[in-house]
Amino acid sequence: MQTLDLIIIFGYLIGITAFGVMFRKTQQSATDYFVGKRNTHWLVICASIVATETSTLTLIGVPAIAYGKFAHPEQGGNFTYLQVVAGYIVARFIISIIFIPAYFKGDLQTAYKLLEDRFGVSVKNFAASLFLIVRALGDGVRTFAASIVIGAVLSVTFPDFPYLTVASILIVGVMTLIYTFEGGLVAVLWTDLVQLVIYVAGAVVAAFILLGDIPGGWAEIQTVAGEAGKFQLISFSTDPNVPFTFWAGLIGGTFLTMASHGTDQMLVQRLLACKNESDSKKAIVTSGFVVMFQFALLLFVGVMLYVYYQHFPLATPLANNDEVFPRFIVEKMPVGVAGLMIAALTAAAMSTLSSSLNSLASSTVLDFYKPLVNPDADDAKLLGLSRWLTAFWGVVLMVIAFVARDWGSVFTVGLTIASLVYGPMLGAFLLGVLTRRATQPGVVVGMLASIVTMTLIKIYTGIAWTWYVLLGTSVCFAVGMVVSLVAGTRPIKEKQ
Repeated sequence: MQTLDLIIIFGYLIGITAFGVMFRKTQQSATDYFVGKRNTHWLVICASIVATETSTLTLIGVPAIAYGKFAHPEQGGNFTYLQVVAGYIVARFIISIIFIPAYFKGDLQTAYKLLEDRFGVSVKNFAASLFLIVRALGDGVRTFAASIVIGAVLSVTFPDFPYLTVASILIVGVMTLIYTFEGGLVAVLWTDLVQLVIYVAGAVVAAFILLGDIPGGWAEIQTVAGEAGKFQLISFSTDPNVPFTFWAGLIGGTFLTMASHGTDQMLVQRLLACKNESDSKKAIVTSGFVVMFQFALLLFVGVMLYVYYQHFPLATPLANNDEVFPRFIVEKMPVGVAGLMIAALTAAAMSTLSSSLNSLASSTVLDFYKPLVNPDADDAKLLGLSRWLTAFWGVVLMVIAFVARDWGSVFTVGLTIASLVYGPMLGAFLLGVLTRRATQPGVVVGMLASIVTMTLIKIYTGIAWTWYVLLGTSVCFAVGMVVSLVAGTRPIKEKQ
């Protein structure tokens, strides 16, 4: 890292933190802190949705998918991952039809209040508890992944410093915590917009540099990548162990996104921050097409990296394909541009982390503290508590990040955690929104059955991860309906 690179990286960290702190003056209540004043433009919320679902692993891992060589083309090494992204878009239309109208029927501030209105407090508490545990574990792992980027910078600048991992986690975690603590969701939304622009710009710059550095330019890319099958987009394989097929992508991707964007408080919180139902629908649907562009860009970068290293072979082999983009940034990018790319990777990490902190605090306050501990708490008390709970969750995530150093593959760990709960969560929400005969006992048993089933599938089968949420949802929905019908139904709890 040259001096200019370091100035760009740490200038970004300080600047984005100061920018987020500026929004403190917009907070007068806990509602302002968690959903703003519901006056943020839907395009800003759209950008925040995209930035939130994009982590450092996305910017590193997606190019690696297109770069890599796999035994089956449907495992990667081409553009077949976009079949999954097509499912992401389909899911957003379904969410806008099924979930968003239900969320806007009442003055909801968390996703799980919908389950309380339909099935009662116990189901809401169960779902919210699952969210808190899984979100903390998953984003603690992502915090560690983000620290790897800063750690790489520190290792070059301070090669003899003995606590690089600890320092890296603290830098990313504390600076993100500061602006999230001060500015609440509004700060998160606007900093997400800035971070989206930075990391997309970084990917575009990388693509142009590769295009210019490859002998023969675009014509050579077409020839070499075409011969290697890099431009394959569709696969109609029916093998359930293969993740990137038309069926697994479209169906599995649809259910994955229905769960992550329709039931996860971290993303539902953004939909609830929109001015009205119409803006919420525009934000979620438009974000799908932005994500499609983003993933196509990153996959294209991966294809160009493949062609580039055919002409300029790596001096030392990669430990794994995930190293290919970071290696190119460090070794081949010009001074200043390398700093921009490191800042871009850090931006993706901070956007996800800040969203996690705010959503964890919102669920803790609104799903547990206010209804169960202090129903009469005034706005000033709730606002102060909200900020300190944000700090609490920040510490928790950093502690988990320290522990996650020994958990193995970050991608595998994150996927395992998500696969265990997204299916049961989506199944519970569908039972609440689509049926009138499902009961509280049925939903609870269905969720537990789904968690057990997905754990067994993960341990004992080779089924591709793209099918996990569909399977978990199906088990929860089927068992929930059977138990409800056998145990007898009771009137739906209606909102007064």
